[in-house]
Amino acid sequence: MASQPNSLRVLLIGNGGREHAIAWKLSQSPLVESIIAVPGNGGTATCPKTTNNTSVSAEDFPALLELARSKNINFVVPGPEAPLVAGAVDFFEDAGIRCFGPSKAAAHLEGSKTFSKDFMKKHNIPTAAYENFSDYEKARQYLDSVQHDVVIKASGLAAGKGVILPTTKDEAHKALKDIMLDHEFGSAGDEVVIEEFLTGDELSILTFSDGYTIKSLPPAQDHKRIGEGDTGLNTGGMGCYAPTNIATPELVAQIDRYIIQPSIDGMRKDEIPFKGVLFTGLMITSSGPKALEYNVRFGDPETQTILPLLSDDTDLAKIMLACSKGHLDSVSIKIKNEFSTTVVVAAGGYPESYAKGEEITIQTPPPAVAES
Repeated sequence: MASQPNSLRVLLIGNGGREHAIAWKLSQSPLVESIIAVPGNGGTATCPKTTNNTSVSAEDFPALLELARSKNINFVVPGPEAPLVAGAVDFFEDAGIRCFGPSKAAAHLEGSKTFSKDFMKKHNIPTAAYENFSDYEKARQYLDSVQHDVVIKASGLAAGKGVILPTTKDEAHKALKDIMLDHEFGSAGDEVVIEEFLTGDELSILTFSDGYTIKSLPPAQDHKRIGEGDTGLNTGGMGCYAPTNIATPELVAQIDRYIIQPSIDGMRKDEIPFKGVLFTGLMITSSGPKALEYNVRFGDPETQTILPLLSDDTDLAKIMLACSKGHLDSVSIKIKNEFSTTVVVAAGGYPESYAKGEEITIQTPPPAVAES
């Protein structure tokens, strides 16, 4: 079948549940002709219009470009943070292929927590009190001097696991040593953020932006601890649900007005406009919402929870194109009046060392379970 002039041939980079959800929703768009997922997974393989390709590495941009040209790809969607922080959008757009996502400079919002905290401070975005350190001894002395509970964050990318919530001063010192001296997270821990521990309800909000306009999706709440009853180590997320009943329309409007819109405006004022989807982690404290962190891509598992809440006639491809072209204000996003939840099944040992790349076989549930 000959390609239509305006049809999209999409290269989707990634292999997570997030990419399965993106492929599932993109495949419903009449604009989308085909999707190649690199490397994809068993989920993406079941999506209409979608084929997996494991012949090239998702980190090898020149090889991805060669594949894209051979398949007449005209739209690239990087799923995880690593390719965005490494400059995937700049690379493909320099080669003449449109992308969904922020530039390498804008992706620094996630790539460096020290950068993002300084950005929040500069633009008066409510956040926890903090200090940044690249010197272990100074960080250790600061830790000794504070009386409040703290959160210790590796500044760089650590697959969602570089945030430590110590419950004692000894645990805090151990975490600092593990990150800065023992390099538990590699170079991601060359700098750390030590910030005030905030109490309240945590929320995640995914927001589409073209650098000016914002359109936020229903607030989600994910649960990061590995153990039952919110215990154990932090993970990238063990489960999620949306919308959350604590996020009233008034609270969402407050978050948009005082946190998300100023974030997008601040990036533009700093001459690093943000286009794509901004994931804002928030704590709803007794003194109002405060920003915890930014991610510069769809969250995982939030995406699996939120995309099914988009109405059947809400076109994800059209939204992504509008973000990249700068006319998000012309696109309609409609949300179903429903609830959605995701439960994560993780390999044994996660989030510490665990077997990767193992095949998982899932039996089809009985009809009564599938329909419930």
